Amino acid sequence: MIRHPQNAQRGFTLIEVMIVVAIVGILSAIAYPSYTEYIRRGHRAEARAALLQAAQWLERAATATGTYPLTASFPNTLTTVPSGRYSVAVASPPASATAGAAFTLTATPAGGQVGDKCGNYTLTHSGVRGAASATTGALVTECWSK
Repeated sequence: MIRHPQNAQRGFTLIEVMIVVAIVGILSAIAYPSYTEYIRRGHRAEARAALLQAAQWLERAATATGTYPLTASFPNTLTTVPSGRYSVAVASPPASATAGAAFTLTATPAGGQVGDKCGNYTLTHSGVRGAASATTGALVTECWSK
């Protein structure tokens, strides 16, 4: 009959624990940037939706009155997005001859969105979309599609 010692130690060695910690660290280093970019994309989508909502309001007002409302008439409820990561502003042409004939909406990043690759989003009365830090058409398309 073979006897096994009763005081055999159980547990993990320091090397095993260090390997697990290293694996968790590597996975975190890969996952965290992807997660933060995913969150930024969500905030960008919120800014684009706010611009489109403001443009729809301006178009409805123009349909009712014949001209786009001036900057002072823009409602405060449309100037921010729910998360507070972007602020929306409208610019009307200053000249009295063209007042009410056009508008440019701008969504400016605030808080954690400052320094984002897309920068300020713009939308004009003719539907031209832009991103301030995007210098190429491909990047503007990427910023508006994701």
